Amino acid sequence: MALLIFAAQIMKQEPKRYLITAALPYANGLKHIGHLAGAYLPADTYVRYLRAQKRDVVFVCGSDEHGTAIPIQATKEGITPQEMIDKYHPIIAQNFADLGISFDIYHRTSAPIHHETATAFFEKLNNAGELITKETEQYFDEAANSFLADRYIKGTCPNCSNPGAYGDQCENCGKSLSPDELINPVSTLSGNAPIKKNTTHWYLPLDKYESFLREWIIGEHGNDWRANVVGQCKSWIDGGLQPRAVTRDLDWGVKLPASIQNGEGKVLYVWFDAPIGYISATKQWALDNGKDWKPYWEDASTKMVHFIGKDNIVFHCIIFPVMLKLHGNILPDNVPANEFMNLEGDKMSTSRNWKLEMQDYIDDFIKQENGGSQMADVLRYYLTQIAPESKDSEFTWKGFQDANNSELVSIFGNFINRSLVLMHKLCKGKVPPLHTAILDELDRTTIEAISAAKDKITNLLEEYKFRDALFEVINLARTGNQYMQKKEPWIVAKKLRPEMGDRSEEQMLIDNCLHICLQLTANLAILINPFLPFTAKKICYLLKVVDKILDWENAGSMKLLSVGYSLRAPELLFRKIENEEIEKQISKLGIKNEELRMGSEGLRDTGNEIQVQQIKIKDEIQFDDFAKIDLKVGTIVAAEKVEKADKLLKLQIDLGFEIRTIVSGIALHFKPEEIIGKQVTVVINLAPRKMRGIESNGMILMAEDAAGKLYFVHPSSKIDNGSGIS
Repeated sequence: MALLIFAAQIMKQEPKRYLITAALPYANGLKHIGHLAGAYLPADTYVRYLRAQKRDVVFVCGSDEHGTAIPIQATKEGITPQEMIDKYHPIIAQNFADLGISFDIYHRTSAPIHHETATAFFEKLNNAGELITKETEQYFDEAANSFLADRYIKGTCPNCSNPGAYGDQCENCGKSLSPDELINPVSTLSGNAPIKKNTTHWYLPLDKYESFLREWIIGEHGNDWRANVVGQCKSWIDGGLQPRAVTRDLDWGVKLPASIQNGEGKVLYVWFDAPIGYISATKQWALDNGKDWKPYWEDASTKMVHFIGKDNIVFHCIIFPVMLKLHGNILPDNVPANEFMNLEGDKMSTSRNWKLEMQDYIDDFIKQENGGSQMADVLRYYLTQIAPESKDSEFTWKGFQDANNSELVSIFGNFINRSLVLMHKLCKGKVPPLHTAILDELDRTTIEAISAAKDKITNLLEEYKFRDALFEVINLARTGNQYMQKKEPWIVAKKLRPEMGDRSEEQMLIDNCLHICLQLTANLAILINPFLPFTAKKICYLLKVVDKILDWENAGSMKLLSVGYSLRAPELLFRKIENEEIEKQISKLGIKNEELRMGSEGLRDTGNEIQVQQIKIKDEIQFDDFAKIDLKVGTIVAAEKVEKADKLLKLQIDLGFEIRTIVSGIALHFKPEEIIGKQVTVVINLAPRKMRGIESNGMILMAEDAAGKLYFVHPSSKIDNGSGIS
């Protein structure tokens, strides 16, 4: 029993150091706010909290620059894979910085130190006999004369029947796959059905470690890891683990050492290579800062936490831990994976252009105004408030506006602004004294609430419950507003007796109220800092205090501001977001979708010649899918250009049974007066969508020739409006 108690005490000891990782994003394009909310923002919040606690913490991340996603996108853009990663790596890094993500290092897996680290990792496991080799049949594209990596194969998902599933994962249902599981697979290089051809690869024998994983994940962490993480891992283990390939036949990636027999033309599989990027990033950070990297990966007193999205659970909780165990490294203490974040009622999708990129937000809300960093905090606030910690969540522009106007402006910012305004008006611009002899129950309750808030927020942050922790911070500001409203110092000021000066009871009541409000304001700076770092610094500026005050140990104190200390004039922390701004953003989403529908690929007239690009055929659908579309014939009875939208026309279409408003991106091809009276084919059961503030209730079908010219799709002769098309 004594040994058990001692072991429990050891487990509860404070870690000596922390290593925090956030999933490496592919450097194959801009990243959207779903990525930000899934891994990087919660990781940054946790790290800022740890730093405020004065803990030894290193926060590593970097671009994942290997894998088939890179050459695939490079081919689409007509550049080399190296040019691709060199293009997107600095943009992604700057996006993170603009939004306050405070990595200690943002590295890249194309760096020599990573290639050296990943190669040495592979060699150590291979030399120790921990990897196995197998000659297997792999899909081969005869036309392209190339073995096909998983991402170069598409087919029908056996789980959800999605016809566009990849060989490694179905992006519709999220199920991880192998190419052999796909129904009717085809090569994305040629469009042909691939053949099977023998090749030799190295494998990580996961099946040997099912017992270890079950005991470690379900037994040791079944109660402290998130249920979605444990559940997904249990499903994988219960289904029986199989050896996982760690090499691929590719010419882009970390090449196998020359000493490896039959290793020519092979690279490390990206999900063996990428997580090792955390180690190589830590090595580079150590070199840059004169530190030793080894304790962060080899000392059991280090606490390692991986922040990821749910699509990365299997790699960070099953594959990478087995790799670390075999290599002699520590294992993660927690893997707080988030679910997905949707956008305006639909899943974010790069391929469908339905997304809000970090760059778009930065361009529209941060670069466009002075003090734009405060708008970075508005996004951080809303994404944390709706964080998909236990289930999928949804970003809406209306919700974003409400979170800013109703909470950041009306509650948090309003309390701090009123406190400073009244301090300047009623206390000569200085922190008033606290007269303890006349403190009443409301005063004491408010002071206790400040101390209690620290404990609540601390416990929630330690448990990775960032959404709940943020609620408690805002709730403390709400408590401050309620306190001030009940005290009404502006009313008490009307009763002041000038002859009594500062000794009047009325002045002492005002002093107490504003002293408590100002100390509460300083506490809010500390407590909000992990979430809204730019706002915390702005509060420090207004209070004329150094950032040292943001140390977590100072939270809960009523002695953060010295009596008699002069404070700066109040400035608004947040501005109100107007309806017009929100309508503009919603319209941009509609325009993006319309432009995509109009076609960004195929044949385009450049002005001098017709350029031929690869024409893509959409994924195969079943008849039942097509049967859901309701097509009717209608006549355009009115048309006008949409203000401030060069491509859009607002159409009124007579469908026989009603007149519909439809917004269509055809303004560059037709003048409004030319198309009135034209019959068109309309998709009438398409969900309504606002474009430039106009609700569009359907879509007209258009044909497009090789030069990009549009033509109406309509009956060969006039027909009654409302006639169906089948």
